[in-house]
Amino acid sequence: MIVERIMKKDVFTLLPSDTVEQALQLMEKKSIRHIPIVNEKQQLVGIISDRDVRDVLHSSLFENAGKEDLNQPLSKVMKTNLLTGHPLDFVEEVAALFYEYKISCLPIVKDSKLVGILTESDLLYTFIQLTGSNQPASQFEVKVENISGKLSELTSILKERKLNILSVLVYPHEDEQYKIIVLRVQTMNPTGVIKDLQKEGYEVLWPNLPGVTS
Repeated sequence: MIVERIMKKDVFTLLPSDTVEQALQLMEKKSIRHIPIVNEKQQLVGIISDRDVRDVLHSSLFENAGKEDLNQPLSKVMKTNLLTGHPLDFVEEVAALFYEYKISCLPIVKDSKLVGILTESDLLYTFIQLTGSNQPASQFEVKVENISGKLSELTSILKERKLNILSVLVYPHEDEQYKIIVLRVQTMNPTGVIKDLQKEGYEVLWPNLPGVTS
């Protein structure tokens, strides 16, 4: 999946000459936490967050803020050392940036112009969709040998029961000779699937149902 599919394209922006007060009002009005700062050509020159605003005002209460602080231009308080993404970047690679650099949003730039913004909430929602965890289903974790063809074998077993697979994840096992395949399947009765998998010699790590042993 590429960033263009999940980024917000309608981005609220301000100019470097706009004030901290304008940023605060826009954040409150639109319920946003980050505002990209652009020039007249829509080129990204900075970004300001709700945390930056609180730091400037020394308080999260608008009423206690001094007029001098509120009138500061954003050019004096915005962050200018920015990480950016491209619409054609892969979502998983961008997620790694969020983790490595401890950021909570990423401006998306194309041809030197701001075209979108991606937040940690966008990434979390995408993860929910990719895993199918927002749909009624059963999840199976199966230990398999780390060789080709194992995923195909597992899906063939599910095909026999005419079950729809919502998502597939693969992650490493502590023993490199194995891996764990996580299948989210549209069934609310996992017992039969577990027995089928075990009959074919697979170790089912989850669910571990009473009376159904691996």
